[in-house]
Amino acid sequence: MIDRFFASLRIAASTALFVSATAAAAAPAFGTFTQLFAADSLWNSRPVDPLLGSNVVPKSDYFPDVQAGAWSTGLFLAKPDDPSVTVKGLDGKSGVNDVDSERSHDVTIPHWPRDLVPAREADGHADIVDPATGIVHSFWQLKKTGDQWVAALYAWTRLDGSGWGDPAHYYQGARAVAIPASAGLIRKHEVDDGAPLYRHALALSLTFNGLARDPTYVFPATAADGDAASTNTGTIPEGTLLMLPRDFAVDKLATASLRKVAETLKTYGAYVVDRNTGTPFVIYVEIGSDFTLHKGGWNNAAAADLDRIRDGLRPVVSTKGWVDGNGKAFTPERRLNILSMRGPWTSASGEATGTFDTLKQAVVFPSAKRVVQTSDSGRLTPVAWAVPRPGQSYRLTAIATGNATLRIVFRDKATSKDVYDSGELANGKSARFKWPASGSLVVTTTSGDGGPSTVRGDLVPDESAGGR
Repeated sequence: MIDRFFASLRIAASTALFVSATAAAAAPAFGTFTQLFAADSLWNSRPVDPLLGSNVVPKSDYFPDVQAGAWSTGLFLAKPDDPSVTVKGLDGKSGVNDVDSERSHDVTIPHWPRDLVPAREADGHADIVDPATGIVHSFWQLKKTGDQWVAALYAWTRLDGSGWGDPAHYYQGARAVAIPASAGLIRKHEVDDGAPLYRHALALSLTFNGLARDPTYVFPATAADGDAASTNTGTIPEGTLLMLPRDFAVDKLATASLRKVAETLKTYGAYVVDRNTGTPFVIYVEIGSDFTLHKGGWNNAAAADLDRIRDGLRPVVSTKGWVDGNGKAFTPERRLNILSMRGPWTSASGEATGTFDTLKQAVVFPSAKRVVQTSDSGRLTPVAWAVPRPGQSYRLTAIATGNATLRIVFRDKATSKDVYDSGELANGKSARFKWPASGSLVVTTTSGDGGPSTVRGDLVPDESAGGR
């Protein structure tokens, strides 16, 4: 208790110093177009007394960069009167790759901004913020062919959420780490706002000789580049928070716009979210921003400043705490849902099989007689840092409508005997258990009888039973 008391005093003191130094700006409204995600999103939060490691971002073919060029992304505000648009698959493919649903299909966006222009280069990033639905839509390789919009990949996240994936809904955007390309952007309205720093963590990419191959990513990232394990040669996993040390001499930087970036890197840091080719690091700026380091030609001073920043960046190994965007101390949540309802599902009884709805993160049953279906794929989460361990305590809670139910069973394949059975769980009901040492997982969903119904599960480490 004494240690916790003094720790809280340190966090409070640190918060007071930070607030007094940056009190010029009013508190932002989080979960909005101008300030994406929740106040306690790691994007909007800063670490207290971070301990930095020794790994360095190495030099590569080019100088580092902070840029709003064609490899960055534009962020577009959807209005209620904007028309709906259906996006089809790129190059004649059967549909857009929806990673969360694990299928390709046409994607209909209810409000498509009339001013939307994707990034020009091959990534073709574009993110749409729709306050009416509370969704950020994220596309990769988006372009317009004639009158038809096409794309290679689509994912979505909550505007008021964390800005990162969770183990169940692990792919929530078009960056390599499965987050929206807009997360961590230096925004248009921030570039010349007069503040000494950007009040959020930044988004940064490294090249092959900077990124690690084992592990390829760490919390809070939930994915990495598909070939990372075979092509990366560095030491820094995607998802790592990089920061400048507190004694980094910002005043020695000759470029004013980079002094603001450096102050941000000392206070919030930058998360590694993607991979580039040949550039030690790239920090991303919203396309259309008036942020140019090399106006009128190559700027030797800016290039030298960028290399000083590269040489100073270090990974965060640990922190003494976190402070959110409202100045409140908090602990980032790692007890996240690992049970996806994406299936595939097999009908056990009844005629109409329920289907996975990514926006509801649930199995949706039409209006029909009772339907029972099962999934024995054995896949809970593909996220390496969230894989359950035998003996670990978990709590499963059913979240259902229309009298649907959820059940999980661990079944021994050799004997066909059940190692654990949660029983039928109606809405709000929970089951607590220790993860079995053997047995494959079978998930059963049962619809309501007559009307439409939905069901999903929340499967998390059980804190009350000593889970991690």
